[in-house]
Amino acid sequence: MAITLRAVRPEDEPFLLQVYASTRLEELAPLGWSEADQGAFLRQQGEAQHGHYRTYYADADYSVIELEGQPVGRLYVARWPSEIRIVDIALLPEYRNEGIGTQLIGDLLVEGARTALPVTIHVESFNPAQRLYARLGFELAGDEGVYCLMKWSPEVESNA
Repeated sequence: MAITLRAVRPEDEPFLLQVYASTRLEELAPLGWSEADQGAFLRQQGEAQHGHYRTYYADADYSVIELEGQPVGRLYVARWPSEIRIVDIALLPEYRNEGIGTQLIGDLLVEGARTALPVTIHVESFNPAQRLYARLGFELAGDEGVYCLMKWSPEVESNA
């Protein structure tokens, strides 16, 4: 399974909106909105999220996840002096639960261990991906209402 990352390009905008929408459709289903209303809402919300990320994580790496050269998701990562922050990771539904996210997060944990930096991510409190993060060694580091901060810390060797 050849998983690669490449920098987001302007022409990726429709694909990135598709990825965003795929993470929210389940929430909208019970509302009974028309497909057009859902599309308009998701486009507005996706653009707002993108603007937020670009404002608050201006120096992050914005990547398209590719599987065998085919775009399947997005991974946004900010590298700060004190931590590696997973800003966002999302896959199209048909590529979830295939080990892609696990591999990519695992690569970030290797980087965190190599650089002695913790890896953090904000996760919605109802997101089932919390189980994956816990399995990978992330722990709850803060509860911010709708979101919780999860943190993986590298093993620190002691000379004692």
